[in-house]
Amino acid sequence: MDSGDSRMKRPRRSELAEHWPLDSSVTFLNHGSFGATPKVVLEEQSRIRLQIERDPVRFFERDFIGKLEVSRDALCGFLNADPHGMAFVKNATEGVNTVLRSLDLKPGDEIIVPNHCYQACWNAVDFVTSRSGARTVVVDIPFRVEGELEIIDAVLGAVTERTVLALIDTVTSPTGVRMPFEVLVSELQSKGVDVLLDAAHGPGIVPLDLTELGVAYCTGNCHKWICTPKGSAFLHIRSDRKSGIRPLSISHGATHEGSDQERFDYEFAWPGTQDPTPWLCIPKALEFIGGLVEGGWSEIMERNRNLAIEGRGIVCEALGTIPPVPESMVSSIAAVEMA
Repeated sequence: MDSGDSRMKRPRRSELAEHWPLDSSVTFLNHGSFGATPKVVLEEQSRIRLQIERDPVRFFERDFIGKLEVSRDALCGFLNADPHGMAFVKNATEGVNTVLRSLDLKPGDEIIVPNHCYQACWNAVDFVTSRSGARTVVVDIPFRVEGELEIIDAVLGAVTERTVLALIDTVTSPTGVRMPFEVLVSELQSKGVDVLLDAAHGPGIVPLDLTELGVAYCTGNCHKWICTPKGSAFLHIRSDRKSGIRPLSISHGATHEGSDQERFDYEFAWPGTQDPTPWLCIPKALEFIGGLVEGGWSEIMERNRNLAIEGRGIVCEALGTIPPVPESMVSSIAAVEMA
């Protein structure tokens, strides 16, 4: 407390706060919703936008694909992902919809959705199952969880011979739970159930190695924890599933004359005219954020995790409650019980 002042002190801003144009009068805690972009990355976006506007035809007809490949390679290096399966989308919700709308669902097919799922993605599952005669299977996971096995057993217990897909989060948006997604991906896919990994909270918040995971589909945002401009996300599709997935916007790529890989790349890269600068800023964001501390991205994720755990403890103590999940299931966001 300030001497003679009953108001609590505002939390001290990090020495790294100067790199973000955040309002200094606001204690910004909700980075997870929309992210926040550093000044340097915003300057890079402005530079690319100016380059586009100097000669839009040249940029989109000649320069764009090459620059997009640079972004793709940088992101694939960060995620240890196969560049041939990497496509860009505007957000993880679009990535989830892209996969779901491409599936050839039959009446009676089942898609597993944990009840901690992001509502927008849950809605997308309900849409495709109701239209096809398939079924959404909601797995009830309690808010308070003692350990990972509770989640693993509940999800695996929902698998039947009709299960064709499971939508699994890396970190849940409504409850901030770091899901045991590595185990779930392995166990579900060993049972013949494809996994659509919703990594909206994935890149930059938990370690992701898409080659090691071998997940059928993974979509994630770059504009949250990697701090790119808004509208920057990816969809990664395993090689044996690529032929079945088409973008939401069917455009010129549908009749592109070239190899299957060239068509895949072009279909996703060119859904129509739009601002590609959020995608093209990925290399700058990865480099800049990763260079802010000596330990790079690993240290950043650990620092953020420790801050989330410390903050959770402060709030729980103030509310007279206890944390709903063990520390091992916390990444950089955390939920507490208000009443």
